[in-house]
Amino acid sequence: MARKGKNEAPLDVAVDADEELVPEYRPTEADGDMFGGTPAKKAEHFWPSVKRLVGLLRPERVMFSVVIALVVVSVVLTVIAPKILGQAMDVIFNGVIGSQLPADVPIEALIEAQRASGNNQFADMLAKANIVPGAGIDFVELSRLILFVLALYTVASTIMWLQGYLLNALVMRVVFKLREDIQRKLNRIPLGYFDTRQRGDLMSRVTNDVDNIQSALQQALSQLVQSALTVIGIGVMMFIVSWQLALIALIALPLSGVIAGVIGTRSQKLFAAQWKHTGSLNGHIEETFSGLELVRAYGRDEEMLAEFDDRNEHLYTASFGAQFVSGMIMPAMQFVSYLSYVLVAVVGGLRVATGQMTLGDATAFIQYSREFSQPIGEIAGIANMIQSGVASAERTFEILDADEQEAEEDSELLPERTDGHVQFENVSFSYSEETPLIKDVSFTVQPGQTVAIVGPTGAGKTTLVNLIMRFYEITGGRILLDGVDIRELSREQVRSQVGMVLQDAWLFEGTIRENIRYGRLDATDEEIVAAAEATMVDRFVRQLPDGYDTVIDADGGSVSAGERQLLTIARAFIAQPSLLILDEATSSVDTRTELLVQHAMAALRTDRTSFVIAHRLSTIRDAHTILVMEDGDIVEHGNHEELLKRQGAYYNLYMTQFQGGHELEGEVAAEAH
Repeated sequence: MARKGKNEAPLDVAVDADEELVPEYRPTEADGDMFGGTPAKKAEHFWPSVKRLVGLLRPERVMFSVVIALVVVSVVLTVIAPKILGQAMDVIFNGVIGSQLPADVPIEALIEAQRASGNNQFADMLAKANIVPGAGIDFVELSRLILFVLALYTVASTIMWLQGYLLNALVMRVVFKLREDIQRKLNRIPLGYFDTRQRGDLMSRVTNDVDNIQSALQQALSQLVQSALTVIGIGVMMFIVSWQLALIALIALPLSGVIAGVIGTRSQKLFAAQWKHTGSLNGHIEETFSGLELVRAYGRDEEMLAEFDDRNEHLYTASFGAQFVSGMIMPAMQFVSYLSYVLVAVVGGLRVATGQMTLGDATAFIQYSREFSQPIGEIAGIANMIQSGVASAERTFEILDADEQEAEEDSELLPERTDGHVQFENVSFSYSEETPLIKDVSFTVQPGQTVAIVGPTGAGKTTLVNLIMRFYEITGGRILLDGVDIRELSREQVRSQVGMVLQDAWLFEGTIRENIRYGRLDATDEEIVAAAEATMVDRFVRQLPDGYDTVIDADGGSVSAGERQLLTIARAFIAQPSLLILDEATSSVDTRTELLVQHAMAALRTDRTSFVIAHRLSTIRDAHTILVMEDGDIVEHGNHEELLKRQGAYYNLYMTQFQGGHELEGEVAAEAH
């Protein structure tokens, strides 16, 4: 069977696998109206989401209590001020009237004289007011009252600034923790979750939606408490000053409630649609810029722009609708406020004229009525922000509530470096219960062997090695590493034994040195250079102006495709893994660069078990065993020479690549027709 090396045993294979179905991305409701179809629904669990959003403040409840206490003090001071200002108005009014009355006549006699003359309203006014005949304005008392009012407003403003400062610090800590929770959650979610969701939408939830939650908490929370307390405080003061006028002013409350309820419900739906369309648009932008070269290569600029315009139009419509509808709340409530103000002014004037209340009380009440409508309008405006924030919170909570990977038991421990003995025992796997993918796969790989997996796209090659990495959990059977079931090991343990080089040579923004060190963070500079020399990286790095300190961007645009691939091989080399997975590692490089990559991979495969997935059969001729997969089945296994002699599936693949395979091409063409 397999060609043996030193201390190597043959590789035994017994496989029964179904066709692989790669998870297809399908837009979900969570992704929004991605392709311009159905309208987004409103938040399904508004009040539970509000409760959960407020629950984020629980760890900061002490500081939040301090903030609320400061708001209460500030509101109390602000509410008292108009009453004191009304007293100052009475001092002015009484002084002006008193200066026009004879000083030697008692006020009671003046009142009786006015009643005898038929001036009952003026008499009632004199009786209600605290007027001293012949005395002018008491400027000492007036100054005291005005200074007191100014002091109240100054202290109230200072307290409001302090509570705003504390609230901002509180909210920033809450949002910091929320972002931290989301990031940790994303690390615990299985890869299958990301297979069915658009990356741009996920990024929008983690960035835009969290920012919107922060804005809602920062701006709405304090304002909501302050406005609500102000409404209560002013309402109490209005009843103290005049319960008759208070009843008139309170007519605005039910009308405002109806307006906020009707318009707010509509705006809630539109805000939910706005943020879903934001995620959809971000997803399209992310795809466009990630594949910009491909878009231009196929001349699809206009199509991508048209798709952008379509999604942007949906976002514009949803955003405009949300802002327009929510913007109607304030003018509508302002109109109700004006009606209330007119009624209060007319009735208050009549009551002053008839002596039923003082001018100062009337002035204070009018100020209260104006200040009463303002927080009601603010509450309506805050409602818009809350609607938007809750819509974002629901999208964020969907991530936090996603199913996580199965809990790790970690009941076994492996040495720092294993032998690399891998066994598949009746392994089964499927992405969905309805469609089995791999069933009853069994084979053994001895330490140091190189196993190549070949076959057409969709045959299950990548899935097979992903199971070793525990990117997906098997549904049946066992995978053993040095005799230990990998499910009894933590994922971190398993993956620490594996190095991986993928078709897409992904580099991180930073220096070449940092990208190589990513494979093992405690690697020294000497080890980095040694790894680079072993994998053919050092030869081109030395030619760069900054050498190993050359900064490359996230997509590696400052180095060629082949050099990027060599860097990923060096990154895997420095990790010193026991197992190595090479997934189409040479498919994106030219023939000359392929030779360099092959030399680098040969150095990387030395003394470790390797799984090589390749379309180019020239790269796996020296593999100890080659597994040939077709339609989900391993149809052949053996080394290169053995498989060519059988003239089976591997032979057909080989002839297609290296000798034209005209007969096979004819069969494929006939099948296509």
